[in-house]
Amino acid sequence: MARQRKIGTTPLRPLRASEPTTDIQTWLDEQPQLDTLRFMTCGSMGDGKSTLIGRLLWDAQQLFDDQLASLETESAMRASPSDAIDFTLLVDGLSAEREQGMTIDVAYRFFATRHRRFIVADTPGHEKYTRNMATAASTADVAIVLVDARHGVQTQTRRHVLLASLLGVRRMVLAVNKMDLVGFERSRFEAVEQDFRQIAQSLRIEEVACIPLAALHGDNVATRSTRMRWYSGPTLLGCLETLDTAPPCEAAFAFPVQWINRATADARGMAGTVASGVVRRGDEVRIAASGQCAKVAAIVTFNGDAQEARTGDAITLVLDRATDVSRGDVLSLASEPVELGDHFKATIIWMHEEPGLTGRNYEMKLASQWQSASITTIKHRINVDTQAAESAREIALNEVAVVNIATGKPVAFAPYGSSRTLGSFLLVDSFTKNTVAVGMIQFSLRRSQNVHRQPLSITREDRERMNGYAGKVIWFTGLSGSGKSTIANAVEQELFAAGRRTYILDGDNIRQGLNKNLGFDDADRVENIRRIAEVAKLMLDAGLTVLTAFISPFRRERAMARELIGADRFVEVHVSTPLDVCEQRDPKGLYKKSRSGQLPNLTGIGSAYEAPEQADLVLNADGISVDECVERVLRALER
Repeated sequence: MARQRKIGTTPLRPLRASEPTTDIQTWLDEQPQLDTLRFMTCGSMGDGKSTLIGRLLWDAQQLFDDQLASLETESAMRASPSDAIDFTLLVDGLSAEREQGMTIDVAYRFFATRHRRFIVADTPGHEKYTRNMATAASTADVAIVLVDARHGVQTQTRRHVLLASLLGVRRMVLAVNKMDLVGFERSRFEAVEQDFRQIAQSLRIEEVACIPLAALHGDNVATRSTRMRWYSGPTLLGCLETLDTAPPCEAAFAFPVQWINRATADARGMAGTVASGVVRRGDEVRIAASGQCAKVAAIVTFNGDAQEARTGDAITLVLDRATDVSRGDVLSLASEPVELGDHFKATIIWMHEEPGLTGRNYEMKLASQWQSASITTIKHRINVDTQAAESAREIALNEVAVVNIATGKPVAFAPYGSSRTLGSFLLVDSFTKNTVAVGMIQFSLRRSQNVHRQPLSITREDRERMNGYAGKVIWFTGLSGSGKSTIANAVEQELFAAGRRTYILDGDNIRQGLNKNLGFDDADRVENIRRIAEVAKLMLDAGLTVLTAFISPFRRERAMARELIGADRFVEVHVSTPLDVCEQRDPKGLYKKSRSGQLPNLTGIGSAYEAPEQADLVLNADGISVDECVERVLRALER
């Protein structure tokens, strides 16, 4: 195995064979007093982030001999000056990154000096990969913001600074790079510094340091530049070595349970990582969801039992009595219980091409908790250039917005400012399982404490026993003119004649009352179906057989309705009449208006219709009679 270079902050020089070397891990193990600083690089694409990290690794002498040989060989093959080292090769490891000459994924590197250990995250600058940058910011203590001295602060620079500040990074280093390309002019550095300090002030960044660099040549990276004698501040590495890393005030103990295991032959253990605070053997802890309390009988670690555990420790807790606890529960000290809530004000960063819409169902992952969630209100989006609040009906890729979010059941949480673990969450599309957003909880809304479910004496089962049959929701979906309303009306007549209590929720009728305030863009279509699903569920609880006749164009919302109502009570009927037949019928003249440009959002013409992939029943109303359609629906209902 290749030997590793000695630790130091002087420029790298070749080692002679006779020189002794020191293994980095051995040296670090002998220096337990060293603290660790996690920092990230961010900024616009091409401003030199990967080059800077590569140069830091070079100057800190953290490279193996084989890495050096590979670096020199690959650099020589590049179309760069023969005497120049391409430091990005030390960071950009993906083949696509090397081919395209840009960072795509977050690259983590580790190095140390005699003063401190470092974990550095090199993030992509391209707007397309903003989501990756947010991932790195969520664990960073400091952000190094790279700015090309020639171009100054760009929109993507502002976006990265905004996101880093939202994700809790309160200390930043402005690295004005490529000073060699502007003749090392002091005035240019000061102009960029002034612009950046205005942004930092507006975002209330607590600590800002500004350093002029030429990362490729090492100017002010680890050694002071002789070409910028007008600059009297620290080098970048010197700045990183002296930044205060004192942790914030200790928060209350919180422990999300990640797994249940057998800590011993006779005891169940709760495995996880301490999110905040301190727990000691003998402390009384409380399970947030159930309210049960027990005392800590043992704290099991990789190195054996411990008397206490602190923030970041991976442990298994053993309690002194049997409790109802499972993956996703959160433990806290009984004297300082964590909050529970189901409605929050939060800031979210949208990370998917499909926009975020109010009313659409998502899954929320908060620590180890999973819960259904939806955006109830988009308060505003934040302009990344001006930080101004702007009205919005949907949230697009890479946009930042302040929203209200409701969960299906209460979850244990803390404001993001006091706990990154219990204050941050992911939103996952419940249909595609794609991660669509990351969010930070600001606070719980009063609705969480003031609105409670009222138990009812008469249940749906009581009403169904009185009726003599079980209620169902028959959900007809299809294009306008497919025959949904006609078939639903005929089915209701048959059910009514058989003595069943029924009701039809028809799209046009509902839009004249309950949903008269909704339009026909995607956001309003989602909200339209959400309301219908809620009303259908209430009618089902009343013991009715409910028939809905709506286009309901999106699979996600139909899946939401099925989940809300219950798969055993939900019958999805796809009336799959072809578009050309629907357009020939055109009973309401909608297709004619759409073709003439008067109705731009008609489903099937100007707006997409997502046909069911596995409907409970498919009817082609063009090929069979209404009576045959009714007969098939009734048979499906009995199944």
